[in-house]
Amino acid sequence: MSDENQQDTPPPAENGQSAPENPPRLAILTQYVKDFSFENPNAPASLIQGNPQPNINVSVDVQARRSGEQNFEVDLHIAIEAKQGDNAVFVTELVYAALFALENIPAENLQPVLLIECPRLIFPFARRIIADATRDGGFPPLMLDPIDFAQLYQQQIAAAQAQAAEANQPN
Repeated sequence: MSDENQQDTPPPAENGQSAPENPPRLAILTQYVKDFSFENPNAPASLIQGNPQPNINVSVDVQARRSGEQNFEVDLHIAIEAKQGDNAVFVTELVYAALFALENIPAENLQPVLLIECPRLIFPFARRIIADATRDGGFPPLMLDPIDFAQLYQQQIAAAQAQAAEANQPN
């Protein structure tokens, strides 16, 4: 093939259309434990074999904020409380964060990317920290089920809309 026949245009995409010049890009620059605690308040009594299975309550929150022109910090807050009756078996709280570089993301897609896709990418690392901490605390490792961040995002949007509608109601 001669050099004369080659062109500088990108090859067509699979659907026959040209690939965008500036495709969206998401990159994890760094990830880290921002805050972490594990409490085992009733040890060693809580570690005795034969205790009934504790009731475990898990709450999750995601926060995102700009940290530069194209960088965003996303915090994944996970709080877990395991109780037997009124007694705490263990309590753990983790804020696992990451710094993301986002490029060429349309403004209308920025919030869903930050609150759905970014926490989805870092969740496995937070899950491992919690599993290791509960195991190191003397309990079986707590393996959190995958979280549907899209559903969590929709719930946050619905709650914000309901709060705004309530604030606009005449007294």
